[in-house]
Amino acid sequence: MKKITLLVVAFLFMSFAAFAEDQYKFGVHNNTKQAIKKILVSEDGEEFGFFDIGKGIKPGQTVQLVWDTSTNGESCEQYFKAVFADGEESEATKFDFCEEGLVLEFD
Repeated sequence: MKKITLLVVAFLFMSFAAFAEDQYKFGVHNNTKQAIKKILVSEDGEEFGFFDIGKGIKPGQTVQLVWDTSTNGESCEQYFKAVFADGEESEATKFDFCEEGLVLEFD
C-alpha cells in the first residue's frame, strides 16, 4: 500500500511541475514613487483586459504574474500599461510575453 501511495504522490507532483512549466510568466518591477493599482493588457492595443494584482504593486516591489490559460491561443505580443494610484495610466507598450525571463519595469 505504501508503494502505491508513493507512486500516486510522485505522479501528482510531476503532473503539477509539468503544468507549472507550461504557464507563461513575467515580472513587473515598480520603480516609481507610487503604487501600481492595475495592469492592463491588450492584443490589439484598443480593448484592454486586466491582471488581478490584489492591492497593487508597491514602489520598489517586483512581482511575478502568470497568464491565465484562457489566453494560450493569443499572440505572444501584447500591449501593456499600468494604472497608478493617482489614476494616471502609462503609455501602452508592446512586449513579447513569450520571452523567457521578461521583467517589465516602470520608471
